[in-house]
Amino acid sequence: MDLPPGLILSLEESPPEADLDVLADGLEAFNEAAWPGHLPWQAFALMLREDGRIRGGIAGESYCGWLFIRFFWLEEALRRGGLGAGLIDAAEAEARRRGCHSAYVDTFNFQAPEFYRSQGYAEFARLPYPPRGERIWLRKRLTEDAP
Repeated sequence: MDLPPGLILSLEESPPEADLDVLADGLEAFNEAAWPGHLPWQAFALMLREDGRIRGGIAGESYCGWLFIRFFWLEEALRRGGLGAGLIDAAEAEARRRGCHSAYVDTFNFQAPEFYRSQGYAEFARLPYPPRGERIWLRKRLTEDAP
């Protein structure tokens, strides 16, 4: 790639959060110019704690009517007892409160696609990830008028 004079390209494996904010803020300004008044990007986390220690939770973002579940994990001892479904319900309730009409998540085929399907999520994309499995994207409508 030919760079203009004075411009350098650097690979940064652990960039400071403030540097990432520059990219996010620039993209948001571009989006706002093209789509005035759209719902803003908002992060969230629902944590299950015991004596200050995190035992599980969901972290994600809402943006322009969509909830994205970025991380979802429970300690093994807390699985299969309804806490996962409860966390999904709480995340979706918060998403609706924020004006979201739909949710999406990605998972590997060796992780939890069947769990998400049991919560009403439907697959919309899949990519091979050799040598271990496939990455699956699922979505769910959160409101009657969802696209």
